[in-house]
Amino acid sequence: MMRDENTQPREADWTPAALEALLFVAGDEGLTLGQLAAALELPRARVLELIQALKSAYETERRGLQILQSGDVYQLVTRAEVAPYITRLSLTPKSGTLSSSALETLAIIAYRQPITRAEIEEIRGVGSERAIQSLLEKGLIEECGRLQAVGRPILYGTTDRFLRQFGLRSLEDLPPLPEG
Repeated sequence: MMRDENTQPREADWTPAALEALLFVAGDEGLTLGQLAAALELPRARVLELIQALKSAYETERRGLQILQSGDVYQLVTRAEVAPYITRLSLTPKSGTLSSSALETLAIIAYRQPITRAEIEEIRGVGSERAIQSLLEKGLIEECGRLQAVGRPILYGTTDRFLRQFGLRSLEDLPPLPEG
């Protein structure tokens, strides 16, 4: 029987996917058989059948996930065989959003470059090592020399990636600082 593309699939059609999604969102804590049965509105025996089918699919399709059971708790976890890939990912610089402290630090560097960490911290009034490290990892700032002073502190400046990320042709396109 062909289904009209505008009609919703029956709830039962989504039960295996719902089981998988429930285990995914449960994260490290996992879910008990009772919790899964209640959420899926199915008898425990049927949930066990679905868990076994999902386990089997993960195994035969050589998926990166597996279902672990510890007592009455079921958990969706990554396979040991894919650990090297996960390790590599964890070692790559993270993109994503910037924290408010990183944004504040980036603004100071953009307007005052080249600038040292001590000068940034004097302006902010707090330590900035972590924010600077995050900005370096994201490629938004770079070391651009050393100050000719005691200790020869590192000078930081923005990168071309910073300009592209914020849609600027050059630093002259930065909005003017408010007076005051």
